[in-house]
This record gives sequence, structure tokens and C-alpha cells, in this order.
Amino acid sequence: MTGIAIVAPSGYAPDNEAVEKAVTKLREQNFRVYNYYSHAGRFERFGATDALRLTQLKEAVSNPDVDIVIALRGGYGMSRLLKHIDFKSFAKSKKLFVGHSDFTAFQLGFLHHAKAVSFAGPMICNDFTHAGDDSFTMGEFWKCLKGPVYTVEWKKPANPQVDAEGVLWGGNLTMLVHLIGTRFMPRIDGGILFIEDIHEHPFRVERMLAHLNHARILSGQKALLLGSFSEYSLSDYDNGYDFEAMLRWARANIPIPIITGLPFGHMRNKVTLPVGAKSRLVSKGDTVLLTVSEYPTLPVPGAFK
Repeated sequence: MTGIAIVAPSGYAPDNEAVEKAVTKLREQNFRVYNYYSHAGRFERFGATDALRLTQLKEAVSNPDVDIVIALRGGYGMSRLLKHIDFKSFAKSKKLFVGHSDFTAFQLGFLHHAKAVSFAGPMICNDFTHAGDDSFTMGEFWKCLKGPVYTVEWKKPANPQVDAEGVLWGGNLTMLVHLIGTRFMPRIDGGILFIEDIHEHPFRVERMLAHLNHARILSGQKALLLGSFSEYSLSDYDNGYDFEAMLRWARANIPIPIITGLPFGHMRNKVTLPVGAKSRLVSKGDTVLLTVSEYPTLPVPGAFK
């Protein structure tokens, strides 16, 4: 029986009743669930105090019956914990760490310090708690974790042709830029970098891409994959400047192929991506194939539904 630990290293759950329903649903599907999050223990905008959020992570890692450690949600808070995390010790536990958004900070630190793979994928809020159809996200999640090879295919016109191999890495764009120049930022040469974000106007996305480019991070990659960039607002002041205008600028000024349409990010239907895995990217015509391999998989089969 697969064991799942729920931890809250960042924000708290807006709807704890939905979290409890998600826990019940997982248990009904024959998973052991260890919920380290206490709604009563939330602190300011965080899932708990810094000390208690760190304790949640450590207890989940030390629990021998846990196979998967999944973040409750993103928001903000992981940055406060990074200097207190023993990434090499966490890697030795062989747990599969899952999340996205603010959890990107953990994933990049994990990759840098432990040379270990984690999973950019669903979180309890809102991927396990919404009332709609979650069959795509959950199906891709379990398919990826079962491995040993995972392929994502999508259709998107006007992408450049690419056939490249490299380490797959990345995550939330804001968190990626946030870590530049710190001891938690991995140095990946010849990689395939994926990014996504939410509530970021196209000019802020452009500014962060320019930062990555000026920092000579983008020039060292084989390709850049753009996932979902959602929930931003344009105004009359933009005067025609929108996401497509930003993309035209990026493709003209960033010296690597930029591929759009990756089904990942703050969106209902998302894939799961092993951060630090070997990958091959093939873009031809209007079809893109991303194949990942050589990453840790579930040691125990679960009831994948």
C-alpha cells in the first residue's frame, strides 16, 4: 500500500473541508495518508510557523511508511525554510517529493545539493480538492510516477523545430529568478528548461526572461519550454503589448528555441514533470514530444484511480 504524506511548507488551505474530503478520497482508493497539516495551526499567511512547517517535512521524511511527500499548496513560505533543509538526507530517504509553484524553491535546492530528482506535479489544493473532472491530471501523475519512461505529447502550431536531449529542470518562473545567485540554484548546462507562472503580466514575464538571459542561464540551455501563464490582466496602457508580443520579443532576443504549449502550471489539466531527469525534446510541425527517463519511480504499486 502506497503511503502519501501531506505537508504545508508554504501557504494554508483556504478550504480545509475540501482537504479532508481529498484525504478521505485517497484513503478510499487504498492509500495510506499521513496528513501533517493542521488547519488550526496556520500562522499568518502560512500553513504553520516556520519551525512547524519544517517539522512537517522532517517527520514526513522520517516516516518509513511514506512513499510520496506532496505539498498542500504553494503561495509563499518555502524560501524561509531552505537554509534549514538537509537536502542530502532527504534524498537518502528515497521519498518522491511532489508539488509546484512555491515548491519550485525546494525542487531546485534538492537538485543542486543532492543531485536528486523531484516531481513538478499536482498539489492537494486545488488539484486533489476541486469538484471537476481530474482524470487527466491524476492519470498523468500516476503514469509518471510509475515510470520508468514518461512521454508528454501536445499540439501547438508555429513552434520551431527541435531535436535535443538534456536534463529537464525548472518550474515556477518567479521562484527560478528568485534563486539566481543563491546557493540553492542548480547549474545546468545543456538542459531543457521549463517555466510557468500565474498573475504575472507579460511585461513581468519578459523582464524575468531577460534576467535569466543576462545571467547567462538561458544561453546554456538546449531549449526553453513555456507552460501556462494565467490570470493576468491587460489594460489600455499596454497599447497592444500582450503575451504574443512578449513571445515575439523573447524569440528574437533569446538565443535558444522557445517551445510553447506545455500542459503544465497553474491550470486544471496538467502533466507531471520529473525535475532533474534525462529528457529528449522533439518539436516537428505542430507536434511536440517530451520524453523523460532515468528518474525514481514508486517502489510500491498503488491503487491508481
